[in-house]
Amino acid sequence: MAGKISKAAAKPKAGGDGRPVLLSGGNPQIAKGYGEEPVRAYIAAMPGWKSALGARLDALIGAAVTGVRKAVKWNSPLYGVEDDHWFLGIHVFTGYVKVAFFRGAALDPVPPGSSRQKDVRYLDIHEDDELDEAQFTAWVKQAAALPGETM
Repeated sequence: MAGKISKAAAKPKAGGDGRPVLLSGGNPQIAKGYGEEPVRAYIAAMPGWKSALGARLDALIGAAVTGVRKAVKWNSPLYGVEDDHWFLGIHVFTGYVKVAFFRGAALDPVPPGSSRQKDVRYLDIHEDDELDEAQFTAWVKQAAALPGETM
């Protein structure tokens, strides 16, 4: 894949106390990179309950899409089926984790969160929410079959 980085660069930036730097809303600051390593670093740096959720989402996406491509860009994990064409992204906010389906308006049923962008739909997951894994997996499979967004 183009743009590979070294393992050292995939590690989260650390603050003065050695913990990962968290940006606004608690989103981990992770260097841009392609593959498993930067995504694992992002998930490990997600604060509190969000890390376990991130690991579960990553596992569900990997199980649903054979050969899924992964990257971290703009401090968010991205998932695609071909290089630099992404169908899904994850981002941490203070009270929830946002999953962006870049062609979500074409999914059935359409994910509940609307966007200013006509094709994008969101799934916001809060700490006490129960993730419907079957529905999430169905959305992931549908999203992976659509043309990806170039970013």
